[in-house]
Amino acid sequence: MKLLFVFALALFVLSTFDYADSSAYDKIVTHSRIRARKEGPNVCALQQVMGTKKKYFSTCRNWYHGSICGKKATVLYECCPGYIKLEGMPGCPAVAPIDHVYGSLALVKATSTQNYADISKLKPEIEGPGSFTLFAPSNEAWELLDETVRNALVSNVNIELYNALHYHMVNKRLLTKDLKNGVTPTSMYNDLGLYINHYSNGVVTVNCARIIYGNQVATNGVVHVIDRVISSVGSTIQDVIEVDDDLTTLADVAQTAGLLEKLGQPGHYTLFAPTNDAFDKIGGDTMERLLSDKEVLKALLNFHLLDSVQCSEAIMAGTSYETLEGNNIEIGCDGESLTVNGIKMVLKKDIVTTNGVIHLIDQVLIPDSAKHVTELMGASQSTFGDMMTELGLSSEMRADAEYTLLAPLNDAFTDEVMSMDQRELRIILENHIIKNKLGLGQLYNGQQLETIGGKTLRVFIYRTAVCIENACLIRGSKEGSNGALHLMRTMLKPAEKSMFEILTESGRFKIFLSLMEGAGLTDLLRQEGGFTLFAPSDKAFAALTERELNLLKGDVNALRTILLYHFGNGIVIGGGLEARVTNLLKSLQGSNLQLKSADNAVQVNSVQLPETDKMATNGVIHFIDQILYPQDIPVGSQDLLMILRKLITYIQIKFVSGYRYQEIPLTFMKRIITRVVQQSPEIKKVTRVIEGKPSITKVTRVIEGEPSITKVTRVVSGPQYSVSSGTTNVEMEGIDLSRITTFEGNANLDSEQLTRLIQTGNRRRGRN
Repeated sequence: MKLLFVFALALFVLSTFDYADSSAYDKIVTHSRIRARKEGPNVCALQQVMGTKKKYFSTCRNWYHGSICGKKATVLYECCPGYIKLEGMPGCPAVAPIDHVYGSLALVKATSTQNYADISKLKPEIEGPGSFTLFAPSNEAWELLDETVRNALVSNVNIELYNALHYHMVNKRLLTKDLKNGVTPTSMYNDLGLYINHYSNGVVTVNCARIIYGNQVATNGVVHVIDRVISSVGSTIQDVIEVDDDLTTLADVAQTAGLLEKLGQPGHYTLFAPTNDAFDKIGGDTMERLLSDKEVLKALLNFHLLDSVQCSEAIMAGTSYETLEGNNIEIGCDGESLTVNGIKMVLKKDIVTTNGVIHLIDQVLIPDSAKHVTELMGASQSTFGDMMTELGLSSEMRADAEYTLLAPLNDAFTDEVMSMDQRELRIILENHIIKNKLGLGQLYNGQQLETIGGKTLRVFIYRTAVCIENACLIRGSKEGSNGALHLMRTMLKPAEKSMFEILTESGRFKIFLSLMEGAGLTDLLRQEGGFTLFAPSDKAFAALTERELNLLKGDVNALRTILLYHFGNGIVIGGGLEARVTNLLKSLQGSNLQLKSADNAVQVNSVQLPETDKMATNGVIHFIDQILYPQDIPVGSQDLLMILRKLITYIQIKFVSGYRYQEIPLTFMKRIITRVVQQSPEIKKVTRVIEGKPSITKVTRVIEGEPSITKVTRVVSGPQYSVSSGTTNVEMEGIDLSRITTFEGNANLDSEQLTRLIQTGNRRRGRN
């Protein structure tokens, strides 16, 4: 018994190693054998596309959907490769006889190839000694070959047909497990290479021809049946697009982008090559913009390139592939047609080159990175784009500037929004256009964004959401050449007022504001910061009398405990909550608040919030019609217990006789200190110099009344004599002139000097 177990274990280990060494093709064949096990030994289940002769050892995905390339597929049961039926016995119990390569062609029903081997004198070679691999075209493959080409091969049997068949041969036995992806075995015709691709879905191609029946072992090699006649390859992708008259524009674009030479270097590429007509479909302005920016043009071309070879026969369903530009395209099929991003656009497929394969397409694929930011918007944001254009915002966006668009979905533009005054609506839309380009990965919590209208928006990062003010981003962010686009379900409502201003102006929170004032916490509603407030409306206190409210205010520590439990530390909006799980938010009181979001409703501690996300400059307010209380805090007063039981019904409040509320340190409160400094003011004298000619004003003063006239005779002595007589008006009030008769001295005295002289004369006479 022990020996039997050891033998079984050894057999399992060996089979495991054999399976590990097998290829994707071999594994798919094994799965097909398992699916058909009820049909007998060595039977494989295949799928055949209805209306065609195409058969596949299909993947689980195609088997489950019952279709290939979107077309219904029927199930066939055939002998697995290498096995045959015996009359009267179920399944395929016999191993196919081993013959030389020439004889094996008949076993795999490649009789046309066998016939051409006769005609071309290849028969003796593949019957004789050696170790060959022959990729034998099926009978249908020869029928699909252009009749002119086929006739030309047959008519010149000694050269062309012989060479063509030699190109299908390798001077070495290669099973499917040896046909690794990307290998290039040397053919027996001029040592030209054969280009092998081995895909994860089990498809193996040779120069993009699919192996439809593999591993028919022969005494002098192996035969693989393929679905088309292949031709020799000697040109690179660069060579093809430079000489093809339908690809001249593509060649120019590649040259301008500096990528043409790259397409001539060794590699494994797939190029979806737009024809000249495809480029003509692009508007002149768009084409001019693309050609003016080398980096954009490079991104455009790289968006048409894959860093892998994707032959059409390997595509059995839509699959996403990353381009050299960095974004993905989906390559699929619809019957015989190849599709790109779900669109039938491939005009000609499988142009095999030494460094890849080319598929000609009738449309240009423009990646987001080559688009203007306004071109990033899709159908679900069309209303936002239309309104930007209608209100003149699109035309005002500078070509040399970068922007970030926060685009609401079409549903956000309700009848109420669309009926607004256009000036008001323009202001709202300006809030959705950010200066500078900000991709999703550049947004961080607490970041402030400036809109083109001068408003400031705040960014909030949560575990499963990125939100800006009251609106959260949804899947679909894109980055263009001059900006980024982020999608939102709702319109943005930037904060303009503090919590205190919002609650005061509402008029529904008078009791809460009164309690906040009684607790000395009003400044918390005014100060800068980021808090989440669950604001209880007056309705929440409706059951209390004036006496009970005063009693509540009487214990400051108890009041602060209750009120601060309504404040969360940090800004949490409804859209930032992870759905259908409990989200914990630590309150300023110290205990956790439990938040849940489900079915477009938000609850806190199982209490429904009637209104959420009222944004304030210092946080966010969620309105509530009940009082919240921390379940882990007991009550020590019967009077307070009665009050709380009137207010709170969703939990059972614990009573602990004599319990006293602890004082909560108000470390989160910002104290405003006003310092008065007493000192003499500093006065600075400033001389202002005004250049220019002075302004002269002539003023004439009229004095009413009779003038006072005094007649004065002046006697001047000296060597020269002159006599001056006249009258001068002099102010003589209070001066006694009765005893003055003669003045001696200067005859040119003015009125002021004359007055002093008279006064002096009077004093002298007084002394006499």
